[in-house]
Order: sequence, then C-alpha cells, then structure tokens
Amino acid sequence: THRLLQELIKSQYVIQDKQSGKYSISCKLIELGSAVLPHLELKKQAESIMQQLMQETSESVHLSIQNQQDVVYVHKVDSPVPIPFYTHIGGRAPLYCVATGKAMLAYKNSLFIDNVKKNLNPKTSNTIISANLLEEELKEIRLRGYSVNKGELKEDIYGVAAPIMNKTGNIIAAIGLSGHGNRFTNKKIHAYGEMLIQAAKSITGLQNDHDQYANLQRLILSW
Repeated sequence: THRLLQELIKSQYVIQDKQSGKYSISCKLIELGSAVLPHLELKKQAESIMQQLMQETSESVHLSIQNQQDVVYVHKVDSPVPIPFYTHIGGRAPLYCVATGKAMLAYKNSLFIDNVKKNLNPKTSNTIISANLLEEELKEIRLRGYSVNKGELKEDIYGVAAPIMNKTGNIIAAIGLSGHGNRFTNKKIHAYGEMLIQAAKSITGLQNDHDQYANLQRLILSW
C-alpha cells in the first residue's frame, strides 16, 4: 500500500501532509473528472437518438470520440443482427478507415491531417492508403456533411457517420451506422447520411440546453 501511495504522489494524484503524515486526493482527480464527464453526458444525451436510429434502420449505431489518431467507441446500440467482433465500447480504430473517424478527421487542421497521412496502413484491400485519395475523401465529407466507410476496416462491413459539434462549433464526437455492405446501397447510404446529420444536430441541440460543465467549473474555481 505504501509503494502504491508513493507512486500516486509522484503522479500528483495524492498529496501527503508533512505534519500529520496523512494522505488525501489532489486536484488532479478533478481534472480527470472534467475530461471524462463530457463523454458520459454525451452518451446520456445521445442514447434515445441512437435507439431511434437503430429501430428505424435495423443497423448498429456507434458514438465515437477522437483520441490521438484513433476513434474510441464510447457507446454502441447493436442491431437485431449485430456484427460479430467488429467493435465494442472502449475499443479503438484508426481515424482514416472508419466512418465516425473520417467524419471527425475531415474537420481537423491541416497539420493533424498531414500527420495521419504518414500512418496510412491497410486494414483491408479497401482501406485508403493514398494521401491524395484521403485528402479528396475528406473534401467530399466536408461538402456533403457525412462520411462513408466501404469495407475499409473489415471486409464487407460498411458505415456512414456524421460529426457532432458542441455549442462553439468544435467537433467533439461522431455518430454512425454500420452493417453488412450488401445492405448499404447508394440510395440507403445517402438516406442514412441525411438521417445522421439530423441526429448529430439534435444531439448538439441537447448539449446547448444542458451545460454539463458549469457545476464542475464552479467546483474547480472554489479550490
């Protein structure tokens, strides 16, 4: 226990009173909480919309955030016939080869995109590994408002996604549908894209109505 406490002190998660020798948690835990709470609130706000999308399309619905050059799946609503071993909550995938990842990547700054271009490794024969082709793809995403994955992470699994903005206009997440490619005709892809754009706007609207940071900010300022 003592060795564990010493490591926590080194990492600044715990502080020790020099006079009494007693230990207490530090403000760094509040910083961690401030990083996690928005995603928990985002999941809560998106839940009903994700359930509705699944019921309307019979496809799996994903809610993703960006972490470095990956997406992290923070929530998922499986379709009646889920895709085995494709994704799981807490799982990761490269930004450039999944729909939710490309939906967020399209709105990153040019320096970040250039760094992603340096790490384009094929996951399937459909993965975009050309920097020029990826740039063209990202331009199309910005024009139409949604992204498409055509078997780029796993053969025969397609996806469509739209970015979610916060009230200041920054991209904070993406919502997407995925399923077997034989169900994703061009007509359905376009329809799903429009549905996801509206879903993303609805989630953004919910966030504007619920400022989940206010109480936490007041707590931090009071320390």
